[in-house]
Amino acid sequence: MLKLSVADDANVQPLASLNDHRMSHPPPSPIYTLRGAGGPLNSLHFRCYGEDAPLLFSGSGKGCIHIWNLNTRRTNKVIEGHSGSSIIWVCTKRSKDTLISQGRDMQICLWDLGEGRCDLLDSVWTGSVGFCQCSMLETSPISSLLAFAGQQTEEIKIIELPSKIQICTLMPVAKVGMVMCINLFQPDSCPGPLLLAGYEEGSLLLWDVTQQSILSQVKAHPDPVMCLTFDPTRLRGISGSSEKNLSSWKLDEKNNLQLQGGVTLANPGVSQLCIREDGKLLASAGWDSRVRVFGWKKLRPLAVLQYHTDMVLSVAFSDHQDPRQRLMAAGSKDQRISLWSLYNES
Repeated sequence: MLKLSVADDANVQPLASLNDHRMSHPPPSPIYTLRGAGGPLNSLHFRCYGEDAPLLFSGSGKGCIHIWNLNTRRTNKVIEGHSGSSIIWVCTKRSKDTLISQGRDMQICLWDLGEGRCDLLDSVWTGSVGFCQCSMLETSPISSLLAFAGQQTEEIKIIELPSKIQICTLMPVAKVGMVMCINLFQPDSCPGPLLLAGYEEGSLLLWDVTQQSILSQVKAHPDPVMCLTFDPTRLRGISGSSEKNLSSWKLDEKNNLQLQGGVTLANPGVSQLCIREDGKLLASAGWDSRVRVFGWKKLRPLAVLQYHTDMVLSVAFSDHQDPRQRLMAAGSKDQRISLWSLYNES
């Protein structure tokens, strides 16, 4: 188990190279593993704030949502709500006990988890046949914006929840292919929300949601953009594809996307990227069954985690209020979830 403050990471010998040939310290092991999901783990989401037991939600390729109690390390509940179709995204609202799930059945489902319930509140039909995960932005304690891929391959729709009122449809004029990944956020510098989208053609587009217009566009990858994550505090982001390179980029004061280089990995293919809430760590879920951990500030390689026996599909950091309890979870096609304690404050 590796527990070290990132503030002290100068004392940690990083990888000899980004090709992962050797490390000066043996890679850490997971603190424990969750089994029994019954399928590939496409999505993970923590809910560890408040007085209740810390929870981890997982969505599997077999159409099940597991709610894991991290104290007992067992499932509290299993939800089967997408007719056996693969679950590709799960998320909860901070304001109340609402779970949102997205399935390959073209449905987004809203669940009431209050007082031990597991009741279906509502659903939204997307019409999308792709794998693009939803993105949610909570705008008030009672309302949220939800962005998702629409019926047309390049289409992104944004609705308000819980009313389901459609806010806008974002459709690029240029041919950039299917929308692959999206991130909805609200920067301090703008009066309204912005949306980052990665497309099949390899481009990143920054949308002004209010004006329904493109603010900036860059070619980030030669292949489809498989995943992206964005740090709204530092206005920096990073994206991955089926190739070996992670592409780093930022927003300038005029909301222009600027490429900043990136990282070359040993093996191609990244399923998901996640930045820890404190802005110190970046984790990547690799097709080569490895999780790679970087310092987010300089993209310095810190660790290569080799535990899973098949491609890693999802990675998430916990939202524990106590930094000493922070965890990272990785979900794999091998049907296991590994839990890690990495670079926590002493």
